[in-house]
Amino acid sequence: MPETVTTTLTELPESRVRVEAEVPVAEVQKSVDRAARQLARDMRVPGFRKGRVPPQVVIRRVGREYVLDEAVRNSIGSWYAEALDAAGIVPVGEPQLDLGDLPPEGQPLSFSIEIGVRPTAELGEYKGLEVGRREAQVDDERVDHELSHLRDHLARLETAEREAREGDFVVVDYVGSIDGEPFEGGEGRDQLIELGGGRLIPGFEEQILGASAGDERTVEVTFPDDYGARELAGRPAQFALTVREVRERVLPELDDDLASDAAGFDTLDELRDDIRRRIAEQEQQAIDAEFREAVLDSAVATATVDVPEPLIEARATELWDQTISSLSQRGINKETYLGISGRSEEEILAEAKPDAEQALRREAVLAAVIEAESIAPTDEDLTAALAHTAEHEGVAPEKLLERVRKAGNVASLTEDVATRLALDLLAEQARPISVEQAKADGKLFTPGPAEPHTHDHNHDHDEHDHDHEDHADDVPSADAS
Repeated sequence: MPETVTTTLTELPESRVRVEAEVPVAEVQKSVDRAARQLARDMRVPGFRKGRVPPQVVIRRVGREYVLDEAVRNSIGSWYAEALDAAGIVPVGEPQLDLGDLPPEGQPLSFSIEIGVRPTAELGEYKGLEVGRREAQVDDERVDHELSHLRDHLARLETAEREAREGDFVVVDYVGSIDGEPFEGGEGRDQLIELGGGRLIPGFEEQILGASAGDERTVEVTFPDDYGARELAGRPAQFALTVREVRERVLPELDDDLASDAAGFDTLDELRDDIRRRIAEQEQQAIDAEFREAVLDSAVATATVDVPEPLIEARATELWDQTISSLSQRGINKETYLGISGRSEEEILAEAKPDAEQALRREAVLAAVIEAESIAPTDEDLTAALAHTAEHEGVAPEKLLERVRKAGNVASLTEDVATRLALDLLAEQARPISVEQAKADGKLFTPGPAEPHTHDHNHDHDEHDHDHEDHADDVPSADAS
């Protein structure tokens, strides 16, 4: 995509820059014509079919200034991105955009951007760094832990002729009411509830403990203030409940049958070996990632990077915005998250600042390594980076790279790949030493092992809900919406 925006860059204090940008007359006119065609879709003009009014007619009827304003609104985002690319900067934080006056016909459009940019680093030692690297360890306790998860997953539910206890499941009928009047969604039959699962309104499960099949109870609860159904939030309610059945979880024996049912192995020893192998693979992947990060942080520690406080605050805000965006995709808004975390937005931003500062230092060092080592990804490097996405989309990596180029996104891809190659270089040239030696020498090292989760075998024996398709999700839960 040819560049249409020309720029002039002025460096400012505290890792900020001002970019003066100019959009040529031809590009401005193209944007005006596009805006006019969009306006024409809803415009009726005698002598023309709806949506077929020529741009020049639209401009005469509503005025060029109005159409130009629409054109700028529609195009300023792409012009802004193009200006940053043309200036060759990596922005940090929100920009201050000064659009100025709209130009008369036949004149280019000018605007300026003031924004923080990635800091620069003066490299210290970055090759041959000694960094502690832990060894993969898979002990019997961790294998037993995974087997325990596996048994839990394959547990059966069997009728228990006794009172319900913590960890049991009960099958119930219930009718809910508020002030003696039933409410919508407050009735259910043959609902399966796990006692101690913590999935229902606080206090609901606890009032069923000790009940036996055939018992009738009145459960009294108060809906949480943030309950999803607003007409119920904060209100006390009563549930007339009948216990139909008490069921207990029965774990399978830890034997060869378990190995066969869980993953098709002939013996329990074969299953143990497979679990041990999976844990070892995950451990090695985790160690590799930890080591790379520790090597980078070691290079950061030897470098000189000036990171102004406003830049740290801007990056912390970016991290917070990314968190909110991720949560929103799971149906959690900012206010709900703040309530759950028990912290204010200001406290969260303050806590994010150390991570934000270190992230900026890492990026600055990797950029300096790219420059020092003249790292320039080849087309082979770029296609390799696109291989996974290409496979998912069912296209050849070379075709996907061609699409990326046509879309004008190859510069971003190239930078990402160059950054990875720079980190590869640091890790490959680093010297792994034992964690004990690293501690003694005051050097960085990889942290201790995290508990892996390898229970990903295929299971066909989860009978928690046999005979009953409905689950406790139908009973008013603490976060119902």
